[in-house]
Amino acid sequence: MRIFISGACGFIGSNLFNECSRRGLDVTGVDDLSGGHVEFVDDMSRVILSDFASDSVLLRVLRQKFDVVVHLAALPRVSYSVEHPLETNETNVTKTLQLIDACRGNIKRFVFASSSSVYGGADVLPTPETHPKDPKSPYALQKSVVEDYLTLYERYHGLDSASLRFFNVFGPCQLGGTPYSTAVSSWLTTIKQGKLMRSDGDGTQTRDMCYVDNVVDACLRAASTDAPLSAGRFNIACGDSVSNNEILNALRARYHLAEKTDAPWRAGDVMHTLADVSRAREVLGYLPTVDVWEGVKRTCEWYDESWDRIRSLL
Repeated sequence: MRIFISGACGFIGSNLFNECSRRGLDVTGVDDLSGGHVEFVDDMSRVILSDFASDSVLLRVLRQKFDVVVHLAALPRVSYSVEHPLETNETNVTKTLQLIDACRGNIKRFVFASSSSVYGGADVLPTPETHPKDPKSPYALQKSVVEDYLTLYERYHGLDSASLRFFNVFGPCQLGGTPYSTAVSSWLTTIKQGKLMRSDGDGTQTRDMCYVDNVVDACLRAASTDAPLSAGRFNIACGDSVSNNEILNALRARYHLAEKTDAPWRAGDVMHTLADVSRAREVLGYLPTVDVWEGVKRTCEWYDESWDRIRSLL
């Protein structure tokens, strides 16, 4: 399988790229380094430093150089998308559609990194993929639009695809203060900097936190599954939830000098997320193997071992 990864130097992309290399897969990546870091990729000789919709990249797709495209690249900041809807739409929809269009008839499958944000604040927990979409930001709307485009491309052009709706992904190579930061990476960064961990609201918010190795496994399963996926949408999470307070307490137990400061509730913050992952299990054979606490432990160990390198990138 010849696999092509956009955003290969980003948080999820670098983890996926390196795992493909470890498995001996024929992997190629692309990244314009607007948010990625070459320091996290084991073999940069296989990464094209370019926009994912550049003429040279699209030509490789048109010449059938790849079997599967895993599209992870995006402009991810929700707040930035509110202030800059045209710019984010250009990358997250228009350029993505250019890539999708080049893929029709030229690859086996297109795997798209969607987001749980397409649900808005779901009132059904755990949330199944059949729950109505209700995006609350341009970023979420852009993810939703691409999902719908993939449905049309499957219907009219036979392009097989899967949209993976990621929930709160965290782990090594995720830096605090970046668009993809979760509470874990943000708090670890502040601990290492000797600052206070900011706790919004009363800390009872809960999230379905998903360690990055689970997401990498889901991407590879979606890429390699023999049966057609027919523009299917799949929740990728752990199917369990944990509160902000529980994570804070775990970090304070590990780092005895760590302290927190209280902050107001964040406007528009969703109170609870919890995914129904049964469809991913049934269709993809996906089963999260790293739970949140093992994931937190591994992420802490990575921060402890890599802090000098991390600090230089912040």
